[in-house]
Amino acid sequence: MMMMMMMASTTAAATAPPRPGHLHLRSPPPSSSARALLPRSFPSLRTCVAPLSRSHPHPRSRHLSVRCNSGLSPELKSTLDKVVNSNKVLLFMKGTKDFPQCGFSHTVVQILKSLNVPFETLDVLSNEALRQGLKEYSSWPTFPQLYIDGEFFGGCDIIVDAYKSGELQELLEKSMLS
Repeated sequence: MMMMMMMASTTAAATAPPRPGHLHLRSPPPSSSARALLPRSFPSLRTCVAPLSRSHPHPRSRHLSVRCNSGLSPELKSTLDKVVNSNKVLLFMKGTKDFPQCGFSHTVVQILKSLNVPFETLDVLSNEALRQGLKEYSSWPTFPQLYIDGEFFGGCDIIVDAYKSGELQELLEKSMLS
């Protein structure tokens, strides 16, 4: 009897409509012109990615493991130079501007939106090699990372401080006029 009740509650939970007040995640549609500049795959990255061994403790979590010692290959640096320099305002973030995946990324997106600045985003969660390479490229260990006119501006704390002081708005206005 107890087993039947457990099965019934599991089935009901799987088919029940979303509950008010609960967060329901779904993947956003890809929508960034900056993403189009990144090649679908970096040939040099193929050698850095290997499947996890069979001894991994949980079979459902057998994803790819990155085993790469070099963070920033010449090919990735060249690609990043092109992407950064082809966008006036570019934010490397966790998630997308419509669906940020961390509070810091969300904060920076809200700041840029409040300033009515057109900006592009790239999701660093979609590519481990990109995420690691960017840390070396910018000499900055965390995300989000904001680039204005091809120059690294800073991370969330720096952006918030510059926003509060008016420095960010001033810099972005100059950028939009150039």
